[in-house]
Amino acid sequence: MSNFSYIRGLGYHVPERVYTNADLEKFVDTTDEWIVSRTGIKQRHVVENETCLDLTFEATQKALKDSGMEADELTHILVATFTADTVIPSAACLLMEKLGLSNRIPMDISAACSGFVYALEVARALICLHPDSKILVCGCEILTSRVNWEDRSTCVLFGDGAGAVILTAENCQNSGKVIDVLLSSEGEGETLNVRGGGSAYPYKLGDTVGENHFIQMQGRSIYRKAVRSMSAISLEILAKHGFTTEDVDVLIPHQANMRIIEAVGKKLEIPSEKVFSNVERFGNTSAASIPIALAEAKEVGVIKNGDLVLLATFGGGLTWGSTLIQF
Repeated sequence: MSNFSYIRGLGYHVPERVYTNADLEKFVDTTDEWIVSRTGIKQRHVVENETCLDLTFEATQKALKDSGMEADELTHILVATFTADTVIPSAACLLMEKLGLSNRIPMDISAACSGFVYALEVARALICLHPDSKILVCGCEILTSRVNWEDRSTCVLFGDGAGAVILTAENCQNSGKVIDVLLSSEGEGETLNVRGGGSAYPYKLGDTVGENHFIQMQGRSIYRKAVRSMSAISLEILAKHGFTTEDVDVLIPHQANMRIIEAVGKKLEIPSEKVFSNVERFGNTSAASIPIALAEAKEVGVIKNGDLVLLATFGGGLTWGSTLIQF
């Protein structure tokens, strides 16, 4: 049995409304210079009337079109998110319904910013067990619903969006072969968290929303751990398959901020022209970050046929991972 899975289609969708740094200056104690110099972010897309379901649906439609497939061919629906529309039903169940499907296998994956890569590994495992599977893997976040706009250190970082891929065991023209996925974690809850609303931090009727409802992050610690972890696991997956960083045509790190992206590229000794980034336009979209960047890089021709693409991600939990794809 082959251990390879193939990306048949890619798509992404972001809200129309954009918050530039100048827009944030109107209600956040910050400046464009402060944000750009520390993060590289110039703008982010923010939902107005859209929901997580809306974003995943639009990204899915684009991935289906790119793959030449119809929605009713899908057997599994995986959504990586921590900002689903509802606690129950799952984002995947709601998406299945909106796609007009039933009797499929929908599930959400929770691994924060690493969620998409974790979901990709789940999809690969399902295809090994059920080779006829056609699996939709989405990453979607409405992060602006979980940012504290009075916390200038975090609120400027995040944006909303969704990305999607369709994975099968069938190798078709222009497919991307997923060579391997490696995952790791630390199991740590202090550095990056959203506690409010969890069963250990419940709200009672009439309670006001507190700071623990929103993203809380120790930025300096995250920077060090993210750079170290993404670099190490990227080198591990390359070595496992007989590659070096010189073989990498395109590196797509998690789009957390430009400092982390540049530091990972430098640590891996991959030239900056081979490191794809769109963080300046989208901000950090958590689980949607990697699939949005992957879909856009393919769409604009940064990723070409024959390219070896390396993905690296890091998120709360702490979780991290790396993926090798041959297009």
